[in-house]
Amino acid sequence: MTSPVVAAVNAVGRGEMEQAEAVMGVSPIDIEHLLHAKMADGPSGPVAAHGVAASPGAASGRVCLSVDAVLDADDEGVPAVFVRPFTTPADEVAMSVAAAIITAKGGMASHAAVIARGWGIPAVVGVETLSVDVAAGAARLGETELRDGDPITVDGSAGTVMLGAAEVGAVEIPEELFTLLAWADELRGGRLAVRANADDAAAARLAREFGATGVGLCRTEHMFLGERLPLIQRAITDGGTTALDALAEAQVDDLVELLEAMDGLPVTVRLLDPPLHEFLPDHPELAEDNPMLGVRGARLGVLRPELYRAQAKAVVEAAARRTAAGGDPQVQIMVPLVVGGPELAHVRATVTDEVAGIKSRLGGRGVPVGAMIETPRSALAALEIALWADFLSVGTNDLTQMTFGFSRDDIEAKIMRPYMHHGLLEANPFETLDEIGVGRLVFDAVAAVRATQPETEIGVCGEHGGDPASIAFLAAAGVDYVSCSPHRIPVARLAAAQAVAGSA
Repeated sequence: MTSPVVAAVNAVGRGEMEQAEAVMGVSPIDIEHLLHAKMADGPSGPVAAHGVAASPGAASGRVCLSVDAVLDADDEGVPAVFVRPFTTPADEVAMSVAAAIITAKGGMASHAAVIARGWGIPAVVGVETLSVDVAAGAARLGETELRDGDPITVDGSAGTVMLGAAEVGAVEIPEELFTLLAWADELRGGRLAVRANADDAAAARLAREFGATGVGLCRTEHMFLGERLPLIQRAITDGGTTALDALAEAQVDDLVELLEAMDGLPVTVRLLDPPLHEFLPDHPELAEDNPMLGVRGARLGVLRPELYRAQAKAVVEAAARRTAAGGDPQVQIMVPLVVGGPELAHVRATVTDEVAGIKSRLGGRGVPVGAMIETPRSALAALEIALWADFLSVGTNDLTQMTFGFSRDDIEAKIMRPYMHHGLLEANPFETLDEIGVGRLVFDAVAAVRATQPETEIGVCGEHGGDPASIAFLAAAGVDYVSCSPHRIPVARLAAAQAVAGSA
């Protein structure tokens, strides 16, 4: 069957419709279908379990219940399906090479879902019939015992898991897609740019190939995984100059490569955001009763300024090296989880001290420092925060979680289906932006800043930045750009064009 994308481009070629008609007539879903693998002949067999369709695509491989099992499978060249109760940053070394991911807990904004979408890995999360005993290396899917090496198949588009192996079709992206997206960019006319959430050079290069015009979110904590984990652990527990210098230097090379991949385009580097216990889970002094609302984000910058100072040093040093190499680094630093102007001013002083020391090596150019709007309080205080920020970026994942009081890891798999079945929610707010509550906060924050500081750049870097319905609302709200996972860039480009044209 001919793809609607190919059919639309061919129709323009025959003179049967205008380019704008083709752009407006194709559904974002039609593009998504082109970008992800599907079962070669439909479902492979009976569905063994349902969960949240967290990251599209299909994959078949062998069950791997531990990080080591995934890495062993990768060494053997065998597709690994990583099966976990939930994932944490410590699992990312395995997630990065897995063919698919299944978790017992979590939802669309969980760690597993966000990372899987960012890396284009099929994932089903929140599988309530799955139980995993990590210590024992055992798992059950309903009544079936799962062991390392068992064949299993995942359909991340449908949110289903099937026992046994299946044939998965290869992804073939037609050239007509890029033609259509070029027309979409022309129709958009420079409004509502599309940037990428990219944590390394490989993701940035892919995003640029898909048409991203910058990086709206680089999560620096992902640079401290695997072999580098001891660096951040020593910096946290020691805090001495040697440990902090090693931390900074470890990031410089990664950032140089990232800036090179996005040369001439804006790259927003977010300083450390997660609570420190994620790097040292067995450290009693770092344990918190509610860590996601505890010491993380800007609060780290206040209580542990040496960590942010080391990261800022790495960012400006990377920019200086790219400048010396003849590049055009457009880097900016973002402070996460800010709740007020005085807090940002305090953290900003720490960061700008490092920028000032290297400014001469940047050709006299400064490094903008901005803030993430992620809590209801920060949305309501956006104007106050903007007084100290060179730019603002709305993190809709945490803003949704905190506005609803929904734990993105615990509640989504249990609540969303019955709530939507009973008509209590029109859509999953972690997939499509809630316009009444969260959307109102975003709309009012943008309006308040625009009224007095119209030149302040405002973006959105939550996963809603890749959702067509959310993009339409964000265009109406007046944000300057959306940022999403690299694999969602083509969908976002089409949706942005349709939103802009539809509001004209």
